[in-house]
Amino acid sequence: MRVLVTGGAGYIGSHLADRLLAEGHTVVVVDDLSLGKVANMQHNFENSRFSFVEGDILDARLIGDLVDQCDAIYHLAAVVGVKHVLNDPLQTMITNVWGTGVVLEAAAKSKRRAVLASSSEVYGKGAVPRLDEDDDRVLGTTQVSRWCYSTGKALDEHLALAYHRQKGLPVAIVRYFNSYGPRLDPHGYGSVVAKFINQALDGQPITVHGDGQQSRCFTYIDDTVEGTVLAATVDAANGEVLNIARAEETTIHQLAETVRDATGSSSEITSVPYEAEYGKLFEDTRRRVPAVEKAERVLRFRAQVPLAKGLERTINWFRDKR
Repeated sequence: MRVLVTGGAGYIGSHLADRLLAEGHTVVVVDDLSLGKVANMQHNFENSRFSFVEGDILDARLIGDLVDQCDAIYHLAAVVGVKHVLNDPLQTMITNVWGTGVVLEAAAKSKRRAVLASSSEVYGKGAVPRLDEDDDRVLGTTQVSRWCYSTGKALDEHLALAYHRQKGLPVAIVRYFNSYGPRLDPHGYGSVVAKFINQALDGQPITVHGDGQQSRCFTYIDDTVEGTVLAATVDAANGEVLNIARAEETTIHQLAETVRDATGSSSEITSVPYEAEYGKLFEDTRRRVPAVEKAERVLRFRAQVPLAKGLERTINWFRDKR
Protein backbone atom coordinates (compact mmCIF):
# COMPACT_ATOMS: atom_id res chain seq x y z
CA MET A 1 0.00 0.00 0.00
CA ARG A 2 0.86 3.67 -0.17
CA VAL A 3 0.69 4.93 3.41
CA LEU A 4 0.63 8.44 4.86
CA VAL A 5 2.21 9.00 8.29
CA THR A 6 1.54 12.41 9.81
CA GLY A 7 4.20 13.36 12.33
CA GLY A 8 6.48 10.79 10.71
CA ALA A 9 9.65 12.68 11.63
CA GLY A 10 8.89 12.24 15.31
CA TYR A 11 10.06 9.52 17.64
CA ILE A 12 7.15 7.08 17.19
CA GLY A 13 6.27 8.15 13.66
CA SER A 14 9.78 7.54 12.31
CA HIS A 15 9.90 4.04 13.79
CA LEU A 16 6.47 3.35 12.31
CA ALA A 17 7.71 4.51 8.89
CA ASP A 18 10.68 2.13 9.19
CA ARG A 19 8.36 -0.78 9.97
CA LEU A 20 6.02 0.01 7.06
CA LEU A 21 8.94 0.28 4.63
CA ALA A 22 10.32 -3.04 5.89
CA GLU A 23 6.94 -4.60 5.07
CA GLY A 24 7.19 -3.36 1.49
CA HIS A 25 4.81 -0.41 1.64
CA THR A 26 5.41 3.00 0.09
CA VAL A 27 5.52 5.63 2.85
CA VAL A 28 4.79 9.35 2.66
CA VAL A 29 5.70 11.36 5.75
CA VAL A 30 4.27 14.81 6.42
CA ASP A 31 5.77 16.78 9.31
CA ASP A 32 6.30 20.48 10.04
CA LEU A 33 9.53 19.68 11.94
CA SER A 34 8.45 21.73 14.95
CA LEU A 35 9.18 18.67 17.10
CA GLY A 36 10.18 16.01 14.59
CA LYS A 37 13.73 15.75 13.30
CA VAL A 38 15.21 15.16 9.87
CA ALA A 39 17.78 12.90 11.55
CA ASN A 40 15.01 10.47 12.53
CA MET A 41 14.21 9.67 8.90
CA GLN A 42 17.39 10.61 7.01
CA HIS A 43 18.39 6.97 6.68
CA ASN A 44 15.34 6.46 4.43
CA PHE A 45 16.00 9.33 2.00
CA GLU A 46 17.63 7.03 -0.56
CA ASN A 47 14.72 4.62 -0.46
CA SER A 48 12.57 5.06 -3.58
CA ARG A 49 9.49 4.03 -1.58
CA PHE A 50 9.95 6.84 0.94
CA SER A 51 9.10 10.52 0.53
CA PHE A 52 9.00 13.44 2.93
CA VAL A 53 6.76 16.49 2.71
CA GLU A 54 7.45 19.38 5.06
CA GLY A 55 4.02 20.71 5.88
CA ASP A 56 1.41 21.48 8.50
CA ILE A 57 -1.61 19.28 9.24
CA LEU A 58 -3.63 22.49 9.51
CA ASP A 59 -3.15 22.95 5.75
CA ALA A 60 -6.39 21.35 4.56
CA ARG A 61 -5.50 21.50 0.86
CA LEU A 62 -2.13 19.81 1.38
CA ILE A 63 -3.54 17.13 3.65
CA GLY A 64 -6.45 16.50 1.31
CA ASP A 65 -4.08 15.96 -1.63
CA LEU A 66 -1.79 13.66 0.35
CA VAL A 67 -4.64 11.59 1.76
CA ASP A 68 -6.21 11.23 -1.67
CA GLN A 69 -2.96 9.76 -3.00
CA CYS A 70 -2.63 7.19 -0.19
CA ASP A 71 -4.45 4.00 0.80
CA ALA A 72 -4.20 4.40 4.57
CA ILE A 73 -3.34 7.08 7.13
CA TYR A 74 -1.58 6.88 10.46
CA HIS A 75 -2.23 10.17 12.23
CA LEU A 76 0.50 10.78 14.81
CA ALA A 77 1.18 14.51 14.34
CA ALA A 78 0.60 16.41 17.59
CA VAL A 79 2.11 18.80 20.08
CA VAL A 80 3.57 16.52 22.79
CA GLY A 81 5.69 16.91 25.89
CA VAL A 82 4.61 18.47 29.18
CA LYS A 83 6.75 21.58 28.76
CA HIS A 84 5.47 22.27 25.26
CA VAL A 85 1.90 21.90 26.44
CA LEU A 86 2.42 24.18 29.43
CA ASN A 87 4.34 26.79 27.44
CA ASP A 88 1.86 26.98 24.57
CA PRO A 89 -1.53 25.48 25.44
CA LEU A 90 -3.20 27.48 22.66
CA GLN A 91 -1.10 25.95 19.90
CA THR A 92 -1.44 22.56 21.56
CA MET A 93 -5.21 22.68 21.28
CA ILE A 94 -5.25 24.17 17.76
CA THR A 95 -2.85 21.59 16.37
CA ASN A 96 -4.12 18.57 18.26
CA VAL A 97 -7.84 19.18 17.73
CA TRP A 98 -8.22 21.27 14.60
CA GLY A 99 -5.38 19.42 12.88
CA THR A 100 -6.96 16.07 13.68
CA GLY A 101 -10.25 17.34 12.29
CA VAL A 102 -8.49 18.24 9.02
CA VAL A 103 -6.95 14.77 8.73
CA LEU A 104 -10.15 12.91 9.58
CA GLU A 105 -12.25 15.00 7.18
CA ALA A 106 -9.82 14.24 4.37
CA ALA A 107 -9.81 10.54 5.24
CA ALA A 108 -13.61 10.44 5.27
CA LYS A 109 -13.89 12.25 1.92
CA SER A 110 -11.41 9.88 0.29
CA LYS A 111 -12.78 6.84 2.14
CA ARG A 112 -9.36 5.90 3.48
CA ARG A 113 -8.62 3.69 6.46
CA ALA A 114 -7.09 5.56 9.39
CA VAL A 115 -5.43 5.03 12.76
CA LEU A 116 -5.52 7.83 15.32
CA ALA A 117 -2.74 7.98 17.89
CA SER A 118 -4.14 8.98 21.26
CA SER A 119 -2.69 8.87 24.75
CA SER A 120 -3.12 7.47 28.24
CA GLU A 121 -3.39 11.13 29.25
CA VAL A 122 -7.03 10.84 28.20
CA TYR A 123 -7.70 9.04 31.48
CA GLY A 124 -6.57 12.10 33.42
CA LYS A 125 -6.28 11.42 37.15
CA GLY A 126 -8.14 8.14 37.01
CA ALA A 127 -7.02 6.15 40.05
CA VAL A 128 -8.67 2.79 39.45
CA PRO A 129 -6.38 -0.26 39.74
CA ARG A 130 -6.28 -0.73 35.96
CA LEU A 131 -7.44 1.68 33.29
CA ASP A 132 -9.95 0.08 30.95
CA GLU A 133 -10.75 1.73 27.62
CA ASP A 134 -14.33 2.37 28.79
CA ASP A 135 -13.42 3.85 32.19
CA ASP A 136 -14.55 7.34 33.16
CA ARG A 137 -12.15 10.23 32.68
CA VAL A 138 -11.17 12.19 35.81
CA LEU A 139 -9.69 15.64 35.18
CA GLY A 140 -8.54 18.59 37.21
CA THR A 141 -9.51 22.25 36.91
CA THR A 142 -9.30 24.00 33.55
CA GLN A 143 -6.92 26.48 35.18
CA VAL A 144 -4.24 23.77 35.06
CA SER A 145 -2.95 23.84 31.48
CA ARG A 146 -1.71 20.27 31.66
CA TRP A 147 -5.27 19.00 31.27
CA CYS A 148 -5.74 20.73 27.90
CA TYR A 149 -3.64 17.99 26.30
CA SER A 150 -5.84 15.30 27.84
CA THR A 151 -8.99 17.13 26.78
CA GLY A 152 -7.64 17.70 23.27
CA LYS A 153 -6.83 14.03 22.80
CA ALA A 154 -10.29 13.10 24.08
CA LEU A 155 -11.83 15.48 21.54
CA ASP A 156 -9.72 13.79 18.85
CA GLU A 157 -11.22 10.48 19.87
CA HIS A 158 -14.74 11.91 19.83
CA LEU A 159 -14.10 13.25 16.32
CA ALA A 160 -12.79 9.90 15.10
CA LEU A 161 -15.72 7.98 16.57
CA ALA A 162 -18.21 10.50 15.13
CA TYR A 163 -16.68 10.15 11.66
CA HIS A 164 -16.84 6.38 12.05
CA ARG A 165 -20.47 6.31 13.17
CA GLN A 166 -21.87 9.06 10.96
CA LYS A 167 -19.74 8.82 7.81
CA GLY A 168 -18.52 5.24 7.91
CA LEU A 169 -14.84 6.13 8.29
CA PRO A 170 -12.83 2.99 9.08
CA VAL A 171 -10.72 4.28 11.97
CA ALA A 172 -9.10 2.73 15.02
CA ILE A 173 -7.86 4.66 18.06
CA VAL A 174 -4.72 3.59 19.91
CA ARG A 175 -3.88 4.96 23.35
CA TYR A 176 -0.14 4.94 23.99
CA PHE A 177 1.28 4.43 27.48
CA ASN A 178 4.72 6.01 28.00
CA SER A 179 6.43 4.73 24.89
CA TYR A 180 10.24 4.78 25.03
CA GLY A 181 13.21 3.68 22.96
CA PRO A 182 15.84 4.96 20.51
CA ARG A 183 15.32 8.46 19.03
CA LEU A 184 13.67 9.79 22.14
CA ASP A 185 14.26 13.49 22.61
CA PRO A 186 14.20 14.42 26.32
CA HIS A 187 13.42 18.03 25.36
CA GLY A 188 10.97 17.58 22.50
CA TYR A 189 9.03 14.53 23.67
CA GLY A 190 9.47 15.17 27.37
CA SER A 191 10.27 11.55 28.19
CA VAL A 192 11.34 10.78 31.74
CA VAL A 193 13.26 7.77 30.41
CA ALA A 194 15.36 9.93 28.09
CA LYS A 195 15.92 12.51 30.80
CA PHE A 196 17.11 9.94 33.33
CA ILE A 197 19.43 8.27 30.81
CA ASN A 198 21.05 11.55 29.83
CA GLN A 199 21.49 12.59 33.46
CA ALA A 200 23.01 9.21 34.35
CA LEU A 201 25.41 9.19 31.39
CA ASP A 202 26.46 12.76 32.20
CA GLY A 203 27.06 11.86 35.84
CA GLN A 204 24.54 14.50 36.87
CA PRO A 205 21.93 14.05 39.62
CA ILE A 206 18.91 12.07 38.43
CA THR A 207 16.01 14.36 39.29
CA VAL A 208 12.78 12.72 40.43
CA HIS A 209 9.71 14.90 40.90
CA GLY A 210 7.90 14.73 44.22
CA ASP A 211 8.41 11.63 46.34
CA GLY A 212 9.00 9.42 43.30
CA GLN A 213 6.27 6.98 44.29
CA GLN A 214 4.04 7.92 41.37
CA SER A 215 3.93 4.89 39.05
CA ARG A 216 3.73 4.32 35.31
CA CYS A 217 3.89 1.50 32.77
CA PHE A 218 6.46 1.92 30.01
CA THR A 219 6.09 0.44 26.53
CA TYR A 220 9.11 -0.21 24.30
CA ILE A 221 8.91 1.33 20.82
CA ASP A 222 8.83 -2.01 18.97
CA ASP A 223 5.69 -2.93 20.89
CA THR A 224 4.16 0.51 20.35
CA VAL A 225 4.65 0.15 16.60
CA GLU A 226 3.39 -3.44 16.52
CA GLY A 227 0.11 -2.46 18.18
CA THR A 228 -0.27 0.52 15.86
CA VAL A 229 0.24 -1.54 12.70
CA LEU A 230 -2.20 -4.19 13.89
CA ALA A 231 -4.84 -1.52 14.52
CA ALA A 232 -4.72 -0.64 10.81
CA THR A 233 -4.93 -4.21 9.57
CA VAL A 234 -7.46 -5.91 11.85
CA ASP A 235 -11.01 -5.13 10.74
CA ALA A 236 -12.39 -5.65 14.24
CA ALA A 237 -10.37 -2.63 15.40
CA ASN A 238 -12.49 -0.19 13.39
CA GLY A 239 -14.50 2.06 15.68
CA GLU A 240 -12.62 0.82 18.74
CA VAL A 241 -10.33 2.42 21.34
CA LEU A 242 -7.36 0.25 22.32
CA ASN A 243 -4.69 0.55 24.99
CA ILE A 244 -1.29 -0.17 23.44
CA ALA A 245 0.84 -0.86 26.48
CA ARG A 246 2.84 -3.22 28.62
CA ALA A 247 1.29 -3.57 32.07
CA GLU A 248 4.58 -3.65 33.97
CA GLU A 249 4.16 -1.10 36.75
CA THR A 250 7.16 0.75 38.16
CA THR A 251 7.53 3.81 40.33
CA ILE A 252 9.50 6.75 38.99
CA HIS A 253 12.04 6.30 41.78
CA GLN A 254 12.45 2.64 40.79
CA LEU A 255 12.93 3.74 37.19
CA ALA A 256 15.67 6.14 38.26
CA GLU A 257 17.43 3.37 40.18
CA THR A 258 17.14 0.96 37.24
CA VAL A 259 18.59 3.50 34.80
CA ARG A 260 21.42 4.37 37.17
CA ASP A 261 22.33 0.71 37.64
CA ALA A 262 22.03 -0.14 33.94
CA THR A 263 24.33 2.72 32.94
CA GLY A 264 26.82 2.02 35.71
CA SER A 265 26.46 5.64 36.76
CA SER A 266 27.43 7.08 40.13
CA SER A 267 24.72 9.74 39.87
CA GLU A 268 22.75 10.44 43.00
CA ILE A 269 18.96 10.41 42.85
CA THR A 270 17.49 13.66 44.09
CA SER A 271 13.94 14.82 44.75
CA VAL A 272 12.76 18.00 43.02
CA PRO A 273 9.41 19.70 43.70
CA TYR A 274 7.07 19.76 40.71
CA GLU A 275 6.72 23.53 40.93
CA ALA A 276 10.47 23.98 40.47
CA GLU A 277 10.12 22.81 36.88
CA TYR A 278 6.47 23.29 36.00
CA GLY A 279 5.27 26.13 38.24
CA LYS A 280 2.52 26.10 40.83
CA LEU A 281 -0.40 25.34 38.49
CA PHE A 282 0.55 21.74 37.80
CA GLU A 283 -0.99 18.40 38.75
CA ASP A 284 0.38 14.91 38.24
CA THR A 285 -1.26 11.51 38.07
CA ARG A 286 -0.36 9.26 40.95
CA ARG A 287 -0.83 5.91 39.24
CA ARG A 288 -1.47 4.82 35.68
CA VAL A 289 -1.74 1.12 34.86
CA PRO A 290 -3.48 -0.09 31.68
CA ALA A 291 -5.90 -2.92 31.17
CA VAL A 292 -4.53 -4.83 28.18
CA GLU A 293 -7.15 -7.53 27.64
CA LYS A 294 -9.05 -5.68 24.90
CA ALA A 295 -5.96 -5.25 22.71
CA GLU A 296 -5.13 -8.91 23.27
CA ARG A 297 -8.65 -9.94 22.29
CA VAL A 298 -9.19 -7.62 19.31
CA LEU A 299 -5.67 -7.34 17.90
CA ARG A 300 -4.01 -10.45 19.35
CA PHE A 301 -1.48 -7.92 20.63
CA ARG A 302 0.67 -8.38 23.71
CA ALA A 303 3.71 -6.21 24.44
CA GLN A 304 6.80 -8.43 24.45
CA VAL A 305 9.74 -6.33 25.65
CA PRO A 306 10.34 -6.15 29.44
CA LEU A 307 11.38 -2.79 30.85
CA ALA A 308 14.90 -3.96 31.72
CA LYS A 309 15.55 -5.19 28.17
CA GLY A 310 14.03 -2.11 26.57
CA LEU A 311 16.08 0.19 28.78
CA GLU A 312 19.25 -1.68 27.84
CA ARG A 313 18.55 -1.13 24.13
CA THR A 314 17.65 2.51 24.70
CA ILE A 315 20.74 3.22 26.80
CA ASN A 316 22.95 1.64 24.13
CA TRP A 317 21.42 3.94 21.51
CA PHE A 318 22.01 7.02 23.66
CA ARG A 319 25.61 5.95 24.23
CA ASP A 320 26.20 5.41 20.50
CA LYS A 321 24.87 8.90 19.74
CA ARG A 322 27.38 10.61 22.03
